[in-house]
Amino acid sequence: MTVEKMTQAHAEAVYAMMQTFYTSPAVHTNGSAEIFHRDIAQCIGDSPYLEGFVFTEGEILGGYAMIAKSFSTEYGRPCIWIEDLYLLPACRGKGYAGQFFAYLEQAYPNSILRLEVEEENVPALRAYRKNGFDTMPYLEMKKLL
Repeated sequence: MTVEKMTQAHAEAVYAMMQTFYTSPAVHTNGSAEIFHRDIAQCIGDSPYLEGFVFTEGEILGGYAMIAKSFSTEYGRPCIWIEDLYLLPACRGKGYAGQFFAYLEQAYPNSILRLEVEEENVPALRAYRKNGFDTMPYLEMKKLL
């Protein structure tokens, strides 16, 4: 598996994967075509906040990820939020998530990696714990403006 920066050439395939991901039990919100297109545009544009990646296995596009960049005053270091991490079913269980985390650790040293996961998503929880993630002891809240 190779990690590559998302480009316009990947947009259609990533959009299709986002539709699948956001209507699965792994995500509590359904998103929308408008949001998906805006996210992809930010990933392939020059946004300082959002970066997109694709996972390739030979000629096969096996998944995608999006990260958001911020700073954690709680930890006093840059924070890399793994916003989306989706692998096609045929690409799961092959260690690709771990390879992506290793890629991020090399690209963003001295940062904190954070992500959200649904409690019911046991395979993802297992993969994240296997790669050194642990549960935060508080709830996260939001307010959309």
